[in-house]
Amino acid sequence: MENTFVFYGNSTVGGAVERLAANAGWQRVDQLEDAGAVVTYCTNQQALEDAYFDEGGFVQSAHPKTLLIDLSPSTPGFSRELSAVALVSDLRPVEAPLAVIDPTWEDAFSRPENLLCFAAGEEDDVADARSFLEALAHEVIEEGPLGSAQLARAARTIQQVSALVSSAEAQALCHAVRRSASAAALAPDAPHPISDVSQRYLEAILQQRFAGTYTLEMMMGELAAALMAADDSELILPQAEACMHLLELLAVIGGSDKAPAALSLVYGEEKDCAEQGLDWTRAEHFYSDQPEAGHGGLREQRDFGDDDSYDEYGDDDYDGYTGYDNDGVYHGGFGSYSPN
Repeated sequence: MENTFVFYGNSTVGGAVERLAANAGWQRVDQLEDAGAVVTYCTNQQALEDAYFDEGGFVQSAHPKTLLIDLSPSTPGFSRELSAVALVSDLRPVEAPLAVIDPTWEDAFSRPENLLCFAAGEEDDVADARSFLEALAHEVIEEGPLGSAQLARAARTIQQVSALVSSAEAQALCHAVRRSASAAALAPDAPHPISDVSQRYLEAILQQRFAGTYTLEMMMGELAAALMAADDSELILPQAEACMHLLELLAVIGGSDKAPAALSLVYGEEKDCAEQGLDWTRAEHFYSDQPEAGHGGLREQRDFGDDDSYDEYGDDDYDGYTGYDNDGVYHGGFGSYSPN
């Protein structure tokens, strides 16, 4: 069973993992009893918990000494919980969340040179998983004790999502000003990027590169995990929460399977959204408690309520679509936003 694995989770990631791992001599098998490792990638922590902890889940059914390699975004707390339970069952957990370097590549989740892997776990377990992880990502960064890899991934996610939103809004501002004949000469066609990541997002937005293997659903899963980690530490992250509301809005109108650069569409015209298969009437229905909501882009729907604060998408308890239940557990799911 050496260098064999079963995979559970997102099918796009599963296909890429199977192809890349084969280059390092790892073979995907269908039956758990034939596998030396269990590999998981879920965009939804509830699905991840079910995979490991439900009756018949991997913690119960994997044979002793099996490596449990989790590539998913989750919280440091979940990682430590999985480790504690797995060790009691004589299993070998390896925390190994993947991170996309450039989310604007069409094959962003399929090429090792565009992936990082943060790793944590017992030294021997990480060593035994290293050849697998190095086949997936061009750099494997060992972070230390369990939980530290997920924390590193969460901090990176917050920065990357912030760069996406700021790039989309900067481009929306330039476009809106240029719409005015009197001001057209004042505004550039596009904002000047202030960082490499802003440059990449702006290019993707201007070129309308809205399809790819790294999707809005994946980004939302990563950001949700980061927000849950903050909540576990009784920390409020207003900017990250505001970013989540915007990602939710794109998902509500049908963009969960699009590349993150498609976020720029929510600032545009209804016809542009329709050309990309997005439907603003879904948002009108979803936010039905805001009867004045219009559609056709954020520019036309500022009147969600009397107050322009970001929590018009939800109250102070963040009760717009979040995927969280009242206990703070993330479940995902709203229409096209699937658990995996």
